[in-house]
Amino acid sequence: MSIEVNGQLMDQSAFPGQQGRVAFAYLVCERSRPVSRVELTDALWNDDAPPSAEAALNAIISKLRSMLGRAGLHGSESVTTGPGCYELRLPPAAWVDLEAAADAIHEAECALRLGDPALAYGPSAVAHHIARRPFLPGEESPWIDARRARLRGILLRALECRAEVYIWNREFSLAVEVAKELTVLEPLRESGHRLLIRALASAGNSAEALWAYEQCRQHIATQLGVDPSRQTRDVYEQVLQSLQGAPGS
Repeated sequence: MSIEVNGQLMDQSAFPGQQGRVAFAYLVCERSRPVSRVELTDALWNDDAPPSAEAALNAIISKLRSMLGRAGLHGSESVTTGPGCYELRLPPAAWVDLEAAADAIHEAECALRLGDPALAYGPSAVAHHIARRPFLPGEESPWIDARRARLRGILLRALECRAEVYIWNREFSLAVEVAKELTVLEPLRESGHRLLIRALASAGNSAEALWAYEQCRQHIATQLGVDPSRQTRDVYEQVLQSLQGAPGS
């Protein structure tokens, strides 16, 4: 975690300890809305707050304000205090990577729905590169788990977009790579298997594409006792038809 203001970079060593980092991350994730002291206390101590939690929270907020001041922001204006709550207010042009990833995947998916893969190329890359980074590694809390799950969802969607874009751009080896990553992360996500089959077939590796379908079929049968969806079978049958229609078949 880091903050950059006017070219000045402050890495996580500048934050006031572990709890200072967690508190700042929570306030950033919930920025532009008041966060009650009770909510922030729970985010820091997971319902196991010490008797000194109130004084400790005051100290953490004070140190965060000092750190933001050293970064060139007005600490008291960046972390405001209301009746029993705090609110993080960053400059209008502030860039937060988690927000950028969420915006980028929405933009990429919209571009694909509109039939414009070229427009999805950049945003899908932004979402992919941000979402693959860990969120507060080493920290454990229900709210952190929820954020990680949301970030993982963005990563899966970004991998799907990247595979579609790579297939469109005839970068088949890259399409295979991200599709395989998707199937490893979510083996039961059939959209990932379909992308892998399509990418392999587009690269001229029809036998591998058929084997990828068979692996998908076996895994779903083992885990769920059902066949792949009609959509997945359609992709498989398209590969079969292309082989049957090939010269010399």
